[in-house]
This record gives sequence, structure tokens and C-alpha cells, in this order.
Amino acid sequence: MSNTKVLPLLEPEAVVPCCPPLTERPLTADEAEKTALMFKALGDPVRLRLFSAVASHEGGEACVCDISDVGVSQPTVSHHLKKLKEAGLLTSERRGTWVYYRVEPSVVAAMGRMLSSLG
Repeated sequence: MSNTKVLPLLEPEAVVPCCPPLTERPLTADEAEKTALMFKALGDPVRLRLFSAVASHEGGEACVCDISDVGVSQPTVSHHLKKLKEAGLLTSERRGTWVYYRVEPSVVAAMGRMLSSLG
């Protein structure tokens, strides 16, 4: 007899896009705060390099061990990755001793729609 147990799947956290296109309507105060947090997170050169490293990594995700060579110490890399996660730009998953990061596509798509509406 098998002791196999079926575990329920966890639903991924729902990610709410940051903002409507700028030409659609004025942003609410909450939308403006969330959007500013994202742009502020990308306004730091180290964070932008880390974000780019994750976004361009093969398979759409990167282990922290593969993207830490950005000219700052490992604790600083962790700090910047945390800020990108808090801004909703990255998601992460721990696998053993390593953490893997992925770009949050719905949020990035919403930011792109927001900016492309200006052109």
C-alpha cells in the first residue's frame, strides 16, 4: 500500500496591474503611489541592471547566484532585489539554498501600456 498523499496546489498570488494608460483618466492617489514606487525602484542603476539581468535571463528566471555580479556586495544585491519585489516588479521562489527571480509580466505589461499611450 502506498503512503502517497495528494497535496493541493496553491493558487498564485493575484497581481494587480499598476495603472491605467495615462491618457485614459487621471490616476487615483493609490495608483500614483504604486506607480511611483515601481519607477523609483527602476530609477537606481544597480536595480535596473538586476531587473534587466532577470528579464533577459534564459528561461525568464534567474537564480540570485547568476545575477549577483553587478559591482556591489551580495547583501546589497539582496537589498536591491527586495526593493524590486516590494515594488511588484519581481517575484521569487526559494529552491533549496537559492532564490530564483522572475519578472512579473502583468505589471510590466501595464507599465508599458501606460507609457505607450503617450506616443
